[in-house]
Amino acid sequence: MELASRAIPFQREVPLPVVYRGQPLDVCYRLDFLALESVVVEVKSVEATHRLHVQQTLTYMRLGAYPVGLLLNFNVPTLKEGITRLSL
Repeated sequence: MELASRAIPFQREVPLPVVYRGQPLDVCYRLDFLALESVVVEVKSVEATHRLHVQQTLTYMRLGAYPVGLLLNFNVPTLKEGITRLSL
């Protein structure tokens, strides 16, 4: 794992509870990765990322109050083409 080899702190499968009007709901999102306690990393392997993938990542960022997100699509010729940086 690249993050670990570079000594970048991260967590995998981070639970993100959903609260509605102050009440926790019986559902929970899971972040693929959370790096540096503030960067949501959402991993995909799809032919093309769609607006839905962007909205999913933005929702995670809003719910967790995380300022930055990276949407990574590994199904591209070069990874550089598959990186979308998002911010709130």
